[in-house]
Amino acid sequence: MKKIVLICSIVMLMCACRDKNKSGTNTNPGGQDEIHKDLYGFWVGDFLFEGDYVYEGNERPAKINIVIKKITKNEVIGQSIVGGKKRILIGKVFEEGDKLRFVMDESGSLKTDGRYEFELKGDTLIGVWNGFKKDDQMGKMQYKLLKKAFVYNPNLMLPKTDYIDWSTSRDQTRLDTLDDGKVDTSVMVLFRSASPQIFEINASNTLLKAAQLKNLRKLDLQIIKNTVFARHGYFFKKSSIRDFFDPVEWYIPISNDVGKELTPIEQANIKLLQRYEKYAEDNYDAFGR
Repeated sequence: MKKIVLICSIVMLMCACRDKNKSGTNTNPGGQDEIHKDLYGFWVGDFLFEGDYVYEGNERPAKINIVIKKITKNEVIGQSIVGGKKRILIGKVFEEGDKLRFVMDESGSLKTDGRYEFELKGDTLIGVWNGFKKDDQMGKMQYKLLKKAFVYNPNLMLPKTDYIDWSTSRDQTRLDTLDDGKVDTSVMVLFRSASPQIFEINASNTLLKAAQLKNLRKLDLQIIKNTVFARHGYFFKKSSIRDFFDPVEWYIPISNDVGKELTPIEQANIKLLQRYEKYAEDNYDAFGR
């Protein structure tokens, strides 16, 4: 008899729990309801140094992508993608009247980790980043981020401008004969440069042929190949590659593993590009700095 009563009690308890779940009153026991879901997604922009910082030489601000994944009253979970690194962000949101303010921290396990503080102004996240390491030369950096949806588009191309690899150079000695017969020696610094072919060859939507690649510069081949990865949102660890793509409006860094996303055309083209890249030479030009 006791066994029958116990079984009936368990069945009644299970039914009560099922009814609660159906009514939506207890779907996340012990948890917090999610709020401000409209803010979930990618917030993309550039890091800007605070104040009147003047960029030196060919230094560029880094592209930043703050991903907001979950917001509750007590916790905000997301991640930052910047400088070839993906870091978990944990923090809180503070509602101050009609204003939303966020404070989010990276773990602190890397010397480049820090705190992101930002608020929503209209459709823009505006904030500052402070490194945990007080002697960090980067100091405090500002940023303005807009919400962007990532959509793969095989037809995206780099904007037409000069593409120069400022990280790779070689010296060229120049000898000039002066009026008095003396020889003046000077050293010119040359940098790798890309050709206009990078604006004409698309390795995502067209199966390439050897004849298109055999006379290209090594930098051309590298840019054409990496543009494929950029279209899929790959974030590059090498700063020399990021310098080409961070300033591009359509580029959104989201992942460090896009191998499964590559189309058959892209896979075939990358193999062909890598084969020619191995033996290609570079063109070096002189540019004012």
